[in-house]
Amino acid sequence: MAELIRGLSDNGGVVFCGVDSTDIVCKAEELHPTSATCSAALGRLLTGAALMGSMLKDERDSITLRVNGGGPAGLLIACTDGSGNVKGCIDHPLVELPPRADGHLDVGGAVGKDGVLTVIRDNRLQKEPTVGQVPLVSGEIAEDLTAYYAYSEQIPTVCALGVLVDADLSIRCAGGYLVQLLPGATDAEITQLEKNIAAMPPVTEMLRSGLGPKDMMEQALAGFAPSVLDSRQVAYRCDCSRERTKGMLLSLGRKELEKLRDEDPRCEVVCHFCHAKYEFDLDRLLQELPELPAENCQN
Repeated sequence: MAELIRGLSDNGGVVFCGVDSTDIVCKAEELHPTSATCSAALGRLLTGAALMGSMLKDERDSITLRVNGGGPAGLLIACTDGSGNVKGCIDHPLVELPPRADGHLDVGGAVGKDGVLTVIRDNRLQKEPTVGQVPLVSGEIAEDLTAYYAYSEQIPTVCALGVLVDADLSIRCAGGYLVQLLPGATDAEITQLEKNIAAMPPVTEMLRSGLGPKDMMEQALAGFAPSVLDSRQVAYRCDCSRERTKGMLLSLGRKELEKLRDEDPRCEVVCHFCHAKYEFDLDRLLQELPELPAENCQN
């Protein structure tokens, strides 16, 4: 399980959310054997999704992040529920690139920046999901999430994400934080926050030295007398099931299922997020669907 906290400045003008997502990214690497660069890319997106999910008002709401930057890693997807539990996948998990000139993994090169970040918010009180889309800034994920909040939601936000991968491709540590200014922040508060963020070490450096999300909050909100609103455990959690998969197949309709049955009556569906396999007898599934009206059968 991963530790996630939410905090607030004493005057209520600055919101903080931080997470040590090491366990989440380890699970993702286990499910999707990834190269070092792809571990960092998917791990950052999952961490960002967990932070965003924890800020939803209802645990039954959800957010889906889709990053399509045109890079060799292909499409990256991360989904979160309203508690911060996440799941995700990446098209080409074994893509590896040489390190950047500064020695860091070239996440932006693998993801690409010739594309968009799509944020799909599913609110149970709304009939249709809300979809926001912004051009990618760098493909490094944190900068792209920051840009989304600035342009799509008009919320001044700082996002920092990090994944440290060992030489054996195992995940040494991972985490991140979001800091948001609420309406009414003064110029002095903004200046102080900027100084605090600029003085902070990288996320992975803090985690590697034994610091946690609360320590990150105290550094980011130094001078704001922050307090922890709540703390929770979040995880990589796929909500797929045999029943949900069956419902998806039935939703295809009789004609499509008959086409699949004619190719092979035994159908295997594999979950993209956890690789669970579900097998179905399409003849039996077809028996659960009502017969088409006679006029439709003649078409």
